Amino acid sequence: MAPERLPAKPRPLEPEVVPRGAPDPWVEKLAWVMDRSIPIGGGRAIGLDAIIGLVPGLGDIVGALVSAAIVLSAVRARLPRSAIARMVANVAIDAVVGAVPLLGDVFDAAWQANVRNEQIYREALRQGRSRTVDSLFVAGVILAFVLMLAIPVVVIVLLVKRVF
Repeated sequence: MAPERLPAKPRPLEPEVVPRGAPDPWVEKLAWVMDRSIPIGGGRAIGLDAIIGLVPGLGDIVGALVSAAIVLSAVRARLPRSAIARMVANVAIDAVVGAVPLLGDVFDAAWQANVRNEQIYREALRQGRSRTVDSLFVAGVILAFVLMLAIPVVVIVLLVKRVF
């Protein structure tokens, strides 16, 4: 009688097999914990991101760093640049608007950048995401940012011309 053969152990650096169209399981878990893990009633939920964001300054930085882990996972999965750019834009919007005291925290709870990024990740893996739509979104964010920077400069220039 031949001895039974044990299944081979996976090597430590061997990548885990993830089904096509699904991000790493920890990405889904992280997005859920950060954006939807705390039910608040009425079918709505918030996550740790909204709670952490209440700590002035440090909370928004920590939330953005945790959100960056999902983006880094997308980079490692070699998602299209347009999808990664949109994910970065979601994190940036979350961090910048979330930095506004109180109102930013409410926005942070509603925006749920991590869940949005997990959805972008999933759709990009299935190749069901339009690169054009992602690129247009990122272009719109960049345009809005440039306008936000340009408006104070224009106002200052007009004030200086009026004074002199």
